[in-house]
Amino acid sequence: MSPGCFPAFPEDRRRSMSRQPSFTYSEWSDAREEDLFELEAVPETPVFDCFADTKAETDPVTLTVKQVGLQERRGSNVSLTLDMCTPGCTEPYGALLSPGEQSARDHLLKASNVLSAEQLRTRALDDAALQAEFFETPMNFADPKEYDYPGVVRKNRYKTLVPNPRSRVCLKATDRDDFLSTYINANYMRGYGGEEKVYIATQGPTVNTVSDFWRMVWQECSPVIVMLTNVEEKNEKCTEYWPEDGVTYDGIEISVTRLIRADDYRLRIFALKVGTFLDTYILRLYWYTSWPDQKTPDKAPPLLELVLEVEEVRLRAPPKSGPVIVHCSAGIGRTGCFIATTILCKQLKNEGVVDILKTMCQLRLDRGGMIQTPEQYQFVHHVLSLYEKKLSCSVEE
Repeated sequence: MSPGCFPAFPEDRRRSMSRQPSFTYSEWSDAREEDLFELEAVPETPVFDCFADTKAETDPVTLTVKQVGLQERRGSNVSLTLDMCTPGCTEPYGALLSPGEQSARDHLLKASNVLSAEQLRTRALDDAALQAEFFETPMNFADPKEYDYPGVVRKNRYKTLVPNPRSRVCLKATDRDDFLSTYINANYMRGYGGEEKVYIATQGPTVNTVSDFWRMVWQECSPVIVMLTNVEEKNEKCTEYWPEDGVTYDGIEISVTRLIRADDYRLRIFALKVGTFLDTYILRLYWYTSWPDQKTPDKAPPLLELVLEVEEVRLRAPPKSGPVIVHCSAGIGRTGCFIATTILCKQLKNEGVVDILKTMCQLRLDRGGMIQTPEQYQFVHHVLSLYEKKLSCSVEE
């Protein structure tokens, strides 16, 4: 029995500093240093996580948002909402959108900047242009008041960050009237060419949501989890939700079959099983450990290698496998960079051009705040430049 045949689970910113990024190009193992773009070394630049120090105990209904700067005025807080609809609905109530919200939605639907290989190289080095483009793009965060249900606040790692309603993942439950049992802070994300439900972007699980996370993994039959945060980065960013040997969550038996340690990530392979079903469902967890807290990675090649490996595993997965689950802590910054890079590598390989702006907008339509800072936005451009160089070298050979 293939994994896709398994039944559903039975209970069924603050403003960023305007400085150059902290990363530099590094050579691939088979490339000469002079073949790659060179950047002068610069001091490490902090990338602020606007949710990093936010406590989750406060009821979101009582929240107030203060005006703090350009990014917020551009829609980086809860003021820009794509779908003002009941959580779980699949169609937006367009009539309820305010003029500002409608304007933000229109911007995200129409914004585009197609770059050829040569234009990509130039654009990646234009810090001012990229920052201007980033701040012109609405964040499209959902309003926490959309989720005015008892107990929901305890399931959000950060009190102001909730899933955009139209694309949120709904957990299956025996009692559909029990909203809390269906809720998880996660969104389905479209992939290359607008393909539906290729990824799930979610927050790092908390102690309160570990069981919900594994219910989602089983329900969606996800072949891969990509974790882009450490457990502790000054404070807790993600609880250690995986077992060292084996564990059972809500009837889902999870056992570790293999652990592989690479230079920049750890790969755990799990076997999942529910009840008396004889077949097991194989899951891979890539834990990328080389993305420093409050920075962009110092090197682009390791992240690019992971992006390409995960995509290859996804393509080899059984036909009925579900979305790849990607998370950091809040599930928007590093998560957004990873998903965007995966989509854009495919576009560059297939079309010879990339539209990084349009891809970021597509991601933010599905989950607010994806690609959280201008430094991360510039880093995505650099990773794509590196991949374009890699493709060019392959063609020449």
